[in-house]
Amino acid sequence: MSGLPAPSPLPSWSGDGANLVVNADNADFLPTLPDGAFTLVYVDPPFNTGRVQRRQQLSTRRAEAGTGNRVGFKGQSYSTVKGTLASYDDAFEDYWEFLAPRLIEAWRLLADDGTLYLHLDYREVHYAKVMLDALFGRDSFLNEIIWAYDYGARTTRKWPAKHDNILVYVKNPSAYHFDSQAVDREPYMAPGLVTPEKAARGKLPTDVWWHTIVSPTGKEKTGYPTQKPEGLLRRVVAASSREGDWVLDFFAGSGTLGAVSGKLGRRFVCVDSNPQAIAVMNARLDRWL
Repeated sequence: MSGLPAPSPLPSWSGDGANLVVNADNADFLPTLPDGAFTLVYVDPPFNTGRVQRRQQLSTRRAEAGTGNRVGFKGQSYSTVKGTLASYDDAFEDYWEFLAPRLIEAWRLLADDGTLYLHLDYREVHYAKVMLDALFGRDSFLNEIIWAYDYGARTTRKWPAKHDNILVYVKNPSAYHFDSQAVDREPYMAPGLVTPEKAARGKLPTDVWWHTIVSPTGKEKTGYPTQKPEGLLRRVVAASSREGDWVLDFFAGSGTLGAVSGKLGRRFVCVDSNPQAIAVMNARLDRWL
């Protein structure tokens, strides 16, 4: 006997149950959830920085004989796509062996009117776009959102990188939920060019979102290193889910999606395997659990 404690049983989820913070490897927990349970899935994975990742294959439900060793949804093979992209970047294959099975699960878990938001940086987003085109279908691509911020170190040897990329894919391009009127509005950059009424109301956001990072001294700060600002996630949740809908974040970190969802009347499942993340979320989300 190893003397190690037995792993805790995975919690069960029910559509009429309570919000959940789950301490587990998402590769173990996601297969326990039913098809089509979530209107919104937000994925903010660790970026490809050379760290060792645990690999675990998750099987797809749709497969066609004779189309490759792995077959994507709608009968599309992505083994060739993956192999081609891996030939350009030595780090690609390890990272995407880690992430691709989880994106397959994200597709399965989305409701027919559901939306995936995949949050990456400039190092991986071009690979991710091709991979998600193969998994979801190119007609399911909705947007690439640019989150621009102005904080942190700078370089004089190139244009400083001050943005993240968020790829937005829908489960069904003919039936997805999107409510542009529910999101916060932005001030016009040239308010003198519009009527006073329009200037007072503000304009709908575009696919470029200017929003500061979490302030080191602000009220939102939890101390978790990869925490995202609530304003960013509030726009995602407001646009792509309704009050009472279930939302999922399976790299939940500090639990920003859960905090925003609780405030907006959505129901949430937040999953992470990092004990520090679980401690932060249990404290931050206690009022909704």
